[in-house]
Amino acid sequence: MAQALPVGFPWIEPNELGPIVSEKQYNRVIDYIEAGKREGAILVAGGTRPAAPELQNGYFVMPTVFDGVDQTMRIAREEIFGPVMSIITWRETEDVLAQVNSLSFGLAAAIVTRDLAQAMEAAERVEAGYVWINGHGRYLGAPYGGWKNSGLGVEETFDELLSYTQIKNVHMRW
Repeated sequence: MAQALPVGFPWIEPNELGPIVSEKQYNRVIDYIEAGKREGAILVAGGTRPAAPELQNGYFVMPTVFDGVDQTMRIAREEIFGPVMSIITWRETEDVLAQVNSLSFGLAAAIVTRDLAQAMEAAERVEAGYVWINGHGRYLGAPYGGWKNSGLGVEETFDELLSYTQIKNVHMRW
């Protein structure tokens, strides 16, 4: 599925993935991909520039998927902010929640399962500001913000507007 995602200029339909925001961030994403390989993760897809000649001078990265990832790897413990997915398989719910919640970041989490009860329990217990179950994306009007060392507050809602205000209460007896 990752290999089928169209990568290219964002103003051209049906591209779903555009370039990385800057050269600095592009290099950071590539460093994470290299770290994943060095640390023993299995590169399943991507990890390179797209082959299209018109994209060679941009900061494009093919959707990248790693399997065999564990919590000791940088790609599992740090925020990459690029098209890189780490697949972590697990057997015990308590174990995976402890691993996920041990991270110092909590912007978003994705849960893929066929068990609705398990999905709802995990979504409630995972320490992240945005949780996807069997999907992804951001939704207009839904608050978007991270927990712990992630995010800049709540975005895309009335709460974001309120974050630019300062409340003052004055109590007096005359």
